[in-house]
Amino acid sequence: MNDRLTIPAAELSWRFSRASGPGGQGVNTTDSRVELSWDVLGSDLLPPVLKERAAERLGNRLVHGVLTITASEHRSQLRNREAAAARLSGLIAGAIAAPPRQRRATRPSRGAVERRIAEKKRRGQVKKGRRGELD
Repeated sequence: MNDRLTIPAAELSWRFSRASGPGGQGVNTTDSRVELSWDVLGSDLLPPVLKERAAERLGNRLVHGVLTITASEHRSQLRNREAAAARLSGLIAGAIAAPPRQRRATRPSRGAVERRIAEKKRRGQVKKGRRGELD
């Protein structure tokens, strides 16, 4: 998943089936569609805090705590396996990432406010000049 966390192969569940779409004569005989499942909430890999964060962020994608990824965009099973593993890694890394820091409210400086108002007045004068009312 990243440099610190690696999902053990024993916790991953792979299923293969026939994919629809391009594949030539072999499309009806090869099981190139891949389903990769990982029990996020049942795994001992993640501490409880990260499990809770992942469950919150992946809530609609989890079925009984299990995350399932499907890949069938490639013709070969190997490339679909790699795609599914990469997608799982990206999803989990995003789900357990630390939340962004809170934005601290700031106010524009007095000079910035004065420049903004001066520019607004200048634009108003330009538009007034287009109407032919120079006073």
